[in-house]
Amino acid sequence: MATIKLQLLGKAENAPIYLRLSINRNLSPRTKTGLYINPKDWSDKTGLPKQTTSANKNLSAELQNLKTYIFEKFNVASIEGATINIEWLKHNIDVFFKRKNEDSTSEYLTDAIQSIIDEVSTRKNAKGGIGLSKSRKNAYISLKNVLTEYQKGKRYKVKDVNVKFGKDFLNYLLHTKKYQKSTALKKLADIKTVCSDAELSGIETNIQYKKIESSKTNNENIIYLSPSELLKIKEAELDNEAHKNARKWLLLGCNLGQRGGDLLKLNENNFVTRNGYEVIELKQQKTGKNVTIPVLDTTKEIIKSGLPYKISIQKFNEYIKVICQKAELNEMIKGSKIEVTEKGKGNKQKRKIDGVYPKWQLMASHVCRRSFASNLYGTLPTPLIMQITAHSSERLLLNYIGKNTLDYAQQIADFYTLQAIKEKKEPKLFVVKNISTN
Repeated sequence: MATIKLQLLGKAENAPIYLRLSINRNLSPRTKTGLYINPKDWSDKTGLPKQTTSANKNLSAELQNLKTYIFEKFNVASIEGATINIEWLKHNIDVFFKRKNEDSTSEYLTDAIQSIIDEVSTRKNAKGGIGLSKSRKNAYISLKNVLTEYQKGKRYKVKDVNVKFGKDFLNYLLHTKKYQKSTALKKLADIKTVCSDAELSGIETNIQYKKIESSKTNNENIIYLSPSELLKIKEAELDNEAHKNARKWLLLGCNLGQRGGDLLKLNENNFVTRNGYEVIELKQQKTGKNVTIPVLDTTKEIIKSGLPYKISIQKFNEYIKVICQKAELNEMIKGSKIEVTEKGKGNKQKRKIDGVYPKWQLMASHVCRRSFASNLYGTLPTPLIMQITAHSSERLLLNYIGKNTLDYAQQIADFYTLQAIKEKKEPKLFVVKNISTN
């Protein structure tokens, strides 16, 4: 007959309690229960804590319940012919203490994140397909790393994620890690996704995790190139051929409204004729959306000598700063600049630092899409801008270009003013005299 014995094998002040399941002479798996006690409070005679304090009495009751649970699981496993070994014993002890569910899913937050990382190739993505992007995988890896730093010796469980956890973790990301507010909030949003995923797997969660604030903040420093600034860039004196090439990409990008990664992949194959119209067709890498952009006269003017040659996004970001400096875009504006610091052992840390800088120092590939949307807002109907930028809603577009409800109301007012002007210009026929034919 199987027996269960609880043991202390160490003499440290906080010694681990072991459970040993003796089935026969050749099979007696033993493992830690995950509970600890001072050896002075342990009775070798009873194999339980001494009944000297209320804490010891509670611990003793919990260990008795554990023994009963393991016996019940052992009897079921014996009937079913299941393999009983140390892994079986560890698993059932963890299930009893709700460290895992019956399917071996861990209750620890870092393990829940790792579960998503391990399943990136089979998880449903935002595009409706299967498989998360490399950037999303890296985001979860980064989340696990920063959480591991944050918790130090403590291991947070999924059920520990509540409103207080959210506030404390956000404070750590903003003030200790020096993350931008948008980056910190994105990590909180990812934490909520991890909790939701764990909940579907049967892991215990705290209902408060859904109340953690992780909404994106409105863009505070919208940086784009105005038509007059684009003219200065076009007319700037450049001697370096690489800079001239990058300028062509910059002007083209501000005319097409695409992200840097999609812009720099354009080639002759993207230029096609549909129903007699010259258009550019591409599939956005981030959203997976197919976009069709008309080839206007301004586009033709930019590429009349041919498309610019390929360059990397890193070189593009580097060169356009030089180009905008040559164009004397020296206005001091608020923005964020990447600063690299050494962390020792050859490791580097990149962080965006808020401040007031000359505009040319803040140039990067995102200025293309934002310039396109900002310059055309109020001129081209908003739905048409969205068709090209592939924003999924007007709210997202307005936030992207830094417009608020007042700007939106102004656009409506301008529309009706324009309609009134058109009506005044339309010729009207008046009856001068009725002529009878009788």
